[in-house]
Amino acid sequence: MKYYSCLFVLTICLYCEAKYFATRCDLVHELRKQNFPEDKMADWVCLIDSESARHTDIVSKPNKNGSRDHGLYQINDNLWCSNTTVPGKGCHVTCADIVTDDITKASICAKKIFRRQGFVAWHGWTKRCQGTLPDISNC
Repeated sequence: MKYYSCLFVLTICLYCEAKYFATRCDLVHELRKQNFPEDKMADWVCLIDSESARHTDIVSKPNKNGSRDHGLYQINDNLWCSNTTVPGKGCHVTCADIVTDDITKASICAKKIFRRQGFVAWHGWTKRCQGTLPDISNC
């Protein structure tokens, strides 16, 4: 019984750290706090809609190479975040760091990926956003 109680508390604690941006405007306001550029804001919103549906705690099913994508931006653990307790890989973060409600580390990492590869680093952006962006003018 003690095991199930601990598991229940752990599950609730993990859930509490997750965040869902209910509207695109909620997301835009947070991205502005994270200093994303206005001229690329619609691209970032579309990317996040496509990749994680605005949830910070999403971890993908395994990709063909066995890696997984994590968090709001679906950052890949093969290249960018470490699945250990030691920060590492391209963004020098753990994957656990980028699946919380504080999106600061995930945003820094996403910007780094963008600087190196552009939006084409994200399949969700290339499939759903390239040439067709959401209207966020009322945000």
